[in-house]
Amino acid sequence: MASSGKSPFTLCIVLGLILIILGTSAYVLSDFASITALIPSFFGVLIAFLGVIGRQTERDRPAVYGIGILAALGVLGSTRGIPDIIALLTGEPVESVIAAVSQGAMIAICLVLLAIVGMYVLDTR
Repeated sequence: MASSGKSPFTLCIVLGLILIILGTSAYVLSDFASITALIPSFFGVLIAFLGVIGRQTERDRPAVYGIGILAALGVLGSTRGIPDIIALLTGEPVESVIAAVSQGAMIAICLVLLAIVGMYVLDTR
């Protein structure tokens, strides 16, 4: 990926923006019930910021490691929602469909980010 310039960082910026939209949407759709619905947005802001840093400066290595750490934390932090995600996928009732969908999307997006980071690190050795 290093040969393709800064494109991994562009993808990280896009995924960060998607996390911002995800968290904001979950917060609004839950009728502003819990500030924790905004957690994906907080991660998204930081990931997008690091993506911009990686694209525009020579600090691509620290930026990509920061994105990797945030993505790993995002996956680990959302794993408590896996039982609800499984229940939702099997048609069983869950306490909050919005929370289950948001946590599932957060896990998926963060796993993609981890793959991007892994490919970037392996490619720049």
